[in-house]
Amino acid sequence: MHTKWRPDLAQYEGPKYLALTRALREAIRDGHLPPDAQLPTVRDLAWDLKITPGTVARAYHLATQEGLLSAVVGRGTFVAAAMPRLGPQKALYTKREGSATSGPIDLRPPLLPDVGQSQAFAAAMQAVAANRALDWLDYATQVSEAPLRTAVADWAAERDLGPYGPEEIALTNGGQNALLAVMLCCLRGERPVVLVEELGYAGFRYAARLARADVVPIELDDEGMVPEALEAACKRHGPQLLCLTPEAQNPTTARMGPERREKIIAIARAYDLQIIEDGCYVANRLNVATLRALAPERVWYVGSFSKSLSAALRFGYVVCPTGMGEAGRLTVQHSCFALAMPISEMVLHLLQSGEAARLRGLVQRETEARVLRLAQHLGPFGLQWQPGLLITWLPLPSGWRASNFTREAAAGGVLVRPADEFALVHGRAPNAVRIAIAGHLPLERLDQACAVLAGLLARPSFEVAV
Repeated sequence: MHTKWRPDLAQYEGPKYLALTRALREAIRDGHLPPDAQLPTVRDLAWDLKITPGTVARAYHLATQEGLLSAVVGRGTFVAAAMPRLGPQKALYTKREGSATSGPIDLRPPLLPDVGQSQAFAAAMQAVAANRALDWLDYATQVSEAPLRTAVADWAAERDLGPYGPEEIALTNGGQNALLAVMLCCLRGERPVVLVEELGYAGFRYAARLARADVVPIELDDEGMVPEALEAACKRHGPQLLCLTPEAQNPTTARMGPERREKIIAIARAYDLQIIEDGCYVANRLNVATLRALAPERVWYVGSFSKSLSAALRFGYVVCPTGMGEAGRLTVQHSCFALAMPISEMVLHLLQSGEAARLRGLVQRETEARVLRLAQHLGPFGLQWQPGLLITWLPLPSGWRASNFTREAAAGGVLVRPADEFALVHGRAPNAVRIAIAGHLPLERLDQACAVLAGLLARPSFEVAV
């Protein structure tokens, strides 16, 4: 049952959403809203307070980010059971369930195929260790990292990123570290606004939260972010940064066409937006210009080895906007000093010896074969995919809800992610699931999982919650 709560916002100065957030905070901390109390719905509270539903939703979102509230899909918003701790509350990655040969078949997080990465990394470590001239006693510097930046600039050159060189490269501890570094470099003020896709990679939101930024979702269609929705958000919120994945949108696999990219860039220039272009999921050579190529003065292109070589390396990079390379590198240096020298030297060896390119090619070929196998099984049911991409997207037919489908698939031994796991609190989520490529699975186990999912799709449940 919803708690009757009607705060007096007139006692607070500033925007209504901040006033409501403060009222929530004070009511929870002084006990007027006890733990586990269910708050009014967004529309009900908006009606009672004579404010817009968007204002209430924004306040609920901020209070949830602080850990004061918890949102339960399908049930509502509740006061958290315990007072929040400082800092993040949730681990970003947990060990996948089951194994390659037994237990549940986990198709939630993507996993690269084993093409000999561990052996190649071990050989690279041995080769690096044999170099007696290395000095691993002092901190790395921009000068000592220069050869690796040059090698990374060559590695990224297969994509049309516009004009850049080693001086525009910043090295990071993986792609997530790169996102946070760019936000720390670009955002200013107490509560800056970051725009993200309404259904997308949660890492954008996690990084924005650490940077003390407000996150505003932007509507998507079959081609990605909708320009009209983006411009409306720019007018309303005065954002500083836009985060998006134009080439391989996660989770929908949507690909943005050239005309849409031009429109996004035009809006970004009109409202002076900086842009993070996430290129970590791109598997193949691009045949359209990246956002970085279209607007090298404002686009930060983020790449990593996690989806091409190995997530265990924790190696990423940013192709910074023209003239911003030093700012990007200094931001990384101020947050963690630098990459660990043994990792830097090993990655440099992999790049210069050609081993990284060889492994990437093997990973791409094996991933493409598995994606095609998945498409052969589930393509007739509307599976959306790209060749070599580690994720696929499955809009569900009439008769299935994502929650029911996920539950029934788990009962059959197959784990997939429902769309609502990619939405913001109180955000919209379509009736769909994401199915990742599990490169560690024997092909017969992959076929087994596909058979389970195809069987469910062929027989919708028509369950309705009451």
